[in-house]
This record gives sequence, structure tokens and C-alpha cells, in this order.
Amino acid sequence: MKTLQNPLLLSLIFIFIFHCFSYSQGSTYVGTYVTSAPIVKTGVSNITISGLQISNSSGACITLNNCSNIIIQNCKLGPSSGLAVDLNNCTNITVTNCSMANISSGLHAYMGSGISFINNDIQNVVGPYPHGQMAQFDHVSGAGNRINYNSCDNISGQSNPEDLINIYMSNGTANDPIQVSGNWLRGGGPSTTGGGLLAGDNGGSYQLIENNICVNTGYEGIEVAGGHDITVRNNKFYSQKTLVSGLGISVNNQNTEASYNITVENNQMNWTRLTGEVKNIWEAGNVGVIKGWSTNTYEPTLNALILPTKLIGRSQTVPTEIVSTSSASNIKIYPNPASDHITIESSQDVTIGSIVIYNINGQMVIEQPIKAGNIDLDTHNFATGIYIMKISSNNQQFEERKLIIGNK
Repeated sequence: MKTLQNPLLLSLIFIFIFHCFSYSQGSTYVGTYVTSAPIVKTGVSNITISGLQISNSSGACITLNNCSNIIIQNCKLGPSSGLAVDLNNCTNITVTNCSMANISSGLHAYMGSGISFINNDIQNVVGPYPHGQMAQFDHVSGAGNRINYNSCDNISGQSNPEDLINIYMSNGTANDPIQVSGNWLRGGGPSTTGGGLLAGDNGGSYQLIENNICVNTGYEGIEVAGGHDITVRNNKFYSQKTLVSGLGISVNNQNTEASYNITVENNQMNWTRLTGEVKNIWEAGNVGVIKGWSTNTYEPTLNALILPTKLIGRSQTVPTEIVSTSSASNIKIYPNPASDHITIESSQDVTIGSIVIYNINGQMVIEQPIKAGNIDLDTHNFATGIYIMKISSNNQQFEERKLIIGNK
């Protein structure tokens, strides 16, 4: 048996293991569904749509107009000739733990704010253009807008996607930018203009695109097409030679208004054009100085295996407890799923630390100091759903864990 002698290599392996288990992309719902007709609601607030199976051969599965404070969860949507979820001028809408397949687009949110599309499975976006997105924000504004931790898999010959995630004329805030984080996207074409991610489409501002993985997503991995105060960081883009593959990262202001304060940093790429040459990154020179441009790297070891073979339904078998080699693994949190309380158990190795819990919208719910021994934390006021716990110890952040609050 060989023993790893290189501590740096060992650390990198541990980081890779941590990355694979830190987040749970896609839906974790394993319950049953009740068949329902398509849903259309106008001016409705404070309801939950849950556990439904909806298809529609002539339109959208769920349509909300001028609605607020609604959760759509644990639903199976599609096939549909229209959208899976169509939002028009809605606020504080969460779509989570849903499975969508053979739909024109997964989510289209026109206007409104506080839109969260998190932990969903999407298979075979069929368009056609101008649809063809896993999720699109269209004139969305303000705080609380999220497209995070979704899995999207498009099978060649069964799909016709455009830009899998499209941020069109949408504006976050300086303190709370639009988040597009931790999504796993695979498959693109036959469109020659589509790709994995499109930021700043026809303008927009305060958008944060980070920790996403794109594999063979069409012409591009990501394009920043304009806007200002847009950050693209820590993403991975891979494409083999396909009939439509162009380049990994493109920055090109295609609008009449000036584009500025663009950051593109610490991304890894291995993108092969249809001509067979590697074409990783390009900028048109019309957005000013791009911050972090020199930190983006060609990583020839990137290949299709940076995503698991099984994307759809994968999270239903991923444990909620995270494997880690850091000292934060000496922290145990149970029960999980929980109801009215959790116990935080830490060892003597944890000298200083905290656990910060965020809800699915990214809002901090509570911050709890940790120390050696057991601490009971009251969670009876937590709404049922998924939470993210960020754990720090000895002034370093080590892990993120998923906490599930079940039925009371």
C-alpha cells in the first residue's frame, strides 16, 4: 500500500472531499406527490404549494401574478409546453426541492424581488428561444434574489436550452447582490448562441456568480454581457469539442450604456472550441479594467468528471452530515433532521468558534458561540425547511452543513 508523503497533496485531496460533500445540489425530496391541475393564482399571499405533480400540454404548471410570501416546495413539474414556474411581479417567493423535466423553462421571474430558486432538479429544458432557461430573472430587483444549489442536466437530442441561467436587466443591491451560487449545469446546444450562465444581459447590476460548475453547456461557460458591479469568481468551466462549443468565459458589453466594475477572478477553465483549439477566456476591451483577470487559470486536468455522472436525484441519497478532515469535524450537531431543538457537541480541540445559521434565502437566523461541551439550541421557532450552518473554529471557517427542520 502506498502512503501519501506530500502534505500539500493530502490537503488538496481533503479540500476536494470537503467540496464534494459540503453542498447538496438539487432536490432532496423523496416523498409522494398528489396529481394536480395547473395552478394559477393572482393577488394571493402567505401560502405553501407542496407535494403536487403537475403537467400541462398547453402552458405553465404554476403561474403566480402579483403574489407574495409563497413557498413552492416538493413538487414534480412537467412535462409542460410552457414554464414550470411563471412569476409575474411577485415578492418573497421560494421555489425549493422541486423536480422539473421536459419543460420550456424551469423558472421565469418577471419583475418582483425576493425570488429564491434553490435546491431544485431540472432535466431537459426544451425551449424554444426565447425560453430555454433553467432559471431566468427578468427585471428582478432588490435584495433576497437567489439561484443557488440547483442541478440541471440536458440530454442531447432530448433538450434545446439557451442560457441555462440568465440574469436579464436585473439589479441586486450593494449589500445583497443577486446570487447565482453552487449550481451544477450540464449540456447545451443545438443552439449556437446559448451557454451555461449569462450575467448583465442587456444591463443590470450587483450580481454575484460564484462556485458554479458548467460542463458542455453550449457555446460558452459564462458571458458577462454588460452591466456594472458584477463579480464572477471561483467557477469551473469545461467543454470538450462539440458542434457548438466556443469559449469558457466571455466579457463583452453589448449595450449602449457603459459597463464597469466587473470582477472575473479565480475561475478554472478547460474549454475546447468546435475547431479543436482550446479557447478559455476572452474580453472585448469595452468594460474598462476587469479586476482579477490575471487570476483565472487554464486547468488542463478539468474534464467531464468534475460533475457526477448522476445529477438528477443525486441529492436524495447524499447524507446531510458532511465528511471533513478539519478540526470542525469535532463538532457534532444532532438530531438532523430536527424539530424543536438541536444539540451542538464540541471537543476540547475547539478553542474558539461559532455556528451561524442561515435560512434558504441567505438571511442569518441565529449566531451561536461554540465551546467545548454540549449546547442545546432552541429551534422551535424555526420554520420548516432547509438551513445552512456555517461553522468556524479557531478563527477559521471550516465547513458548511445542511440542517433540516422537519414537521413540528
